[in-house]
Amino acid sequence: MILANISPALIGLVDMAVVGHLGDAHYIGAVAVGAVILSFTFTALNFLRMTTTGLAAQAAGAGDAARLRTVLAQACGTALYLGALLLVVQVPLGAFALRLIEPSAAVGATAWDYFAIRIWSAPAALVNFALIGWFVGIGNARAPLAMVLAANLTNIVLDLVLVPGFGLAVRGVAWASLVAEYVGVAIGARLIAKELALRPGHWRRGDILHLRSLHDLFAANAALFLRTLLLMFAFAFLTTMGARQSDAILAANAILVNLQYLMAYVLDGFANAAESLAGRAIGARDRDGLAVIIRECLAATLVIALAIAIVFAVGGPVAIRVVTSLPSVIEAAYTYLPWMVLSPLVCAWAFLYDGVFIGAQRAGAMFGVMLVAVVAVFLPVWWLTRGFGNHGLWFAFTLFNAARGVQQHFLFRGWMRGGRLTEVR
Repeated sequence: MILANISPALIGLVDMAVVGHLGDAHYIGAVAVGAVILSFTFTALNFLRMTTTGLAAQAAGAGDAARLRTVLAQACGTALYLGALLLVVQVPLGAFALRLIEPSAAVGATAWDYFAIRIWSAPAALVNFALIGWFVGIGNARAPLAMVLAANLTNIVLDLVLVPGFGLAVRGVAWASLVAEYVGVAIGARLIAKELALRPGHWRRGDILHLRSLHDLFAANAALFLRTLLLMFAFAFLTTMGARQSDAILAANAILVNLQYLMAYVLDGFANAAESLAGRAIGARDRDGLAVIIRECLAATLVIALAIAIVFAVGGPVAIRVVTSLPSVIEAAYTYLPWMVLSPLVCAWAFLYDGVFIGAQRAGAMFGVMLVAVVAVFLPVWWLTRGFGNHGLWFAFTLFNAARGVQQHFLFRGWMRGGRLTEVR
């Protein structure tokens, strides 16, 4: 899970490193702005993967091969529909997002070039969500890893060929990401065919087009959808406020955010474990076993978080210089690096409890926690600390993550004391 999780963050760092040596900070800023628009859009639809996982798991548990095919067809059909919708609205979507972020003219023009190319990967990106969710649901973890690794290796190779080789700059990075998404779909389709051959069954057109079951794809994770929107808003706000300060700060924040993503994906490996193990314990109504699982997962998460903090403190300056050679960006990134050293220790609690809450099917509570963290902590603290510039922005973001963990901890303790967490939902 950790290998699959950290792969996108490593790709983000590779993208930054490729454009970070082009001689101007606006290239890094453009990739950061274009990527945050697409990340916000795609991640907001990531509920498709989570819903597909649950429905596929139920079908697999029941040994219903026909139902497995129905779930797969509905998920992929929904992904293609949403992807096509994004292509239809791409111009107003991109224009509105750039108007909100308000980057400099140079960054905005180059970010639009990136967005205009990469938006065409939307159908593939969403189909990948569906395929990965289906594979995880049936218990096949190797297939998603193969898809992610193939896509990311393609992205790295094309980055190096198109940017330094053909001089396509930011356009080359966008084309590399677009092709990589479709490579992931191709690998996934081949693995799907192999998996279905092992599970003989029939495609039932009536079931596939059944409106009530299609509705389940959306209704099952409505709260997770809204929670994801709020989380992506926090990251988008961080990028937007950095863009309004200077191109150098925008570029520095983009590098640090990629380190944040890398840290998050590593810690999410333990959250994924907590999700699975806690879900099983709750299903078995094993309160004592659940307590042991949470203690052990939390201990492991905190140890790894401390190790990541040390790595950032020691290796952070080296990583920054690898990503960019621009003195203004290096200086800005060094200035705000201490916030990244602190981040793993603050975020560890929130990430672990996210896994526990998903395993406990407390999506509504997750939405409530995120809403409070954004509306009552992040935005007010940023407003009060605007005078401190980018330090105030990172301080607000750090408290936002702390607020998530604190709320979840007290909710968890209350559920455990009341015996409500081991109720099957």
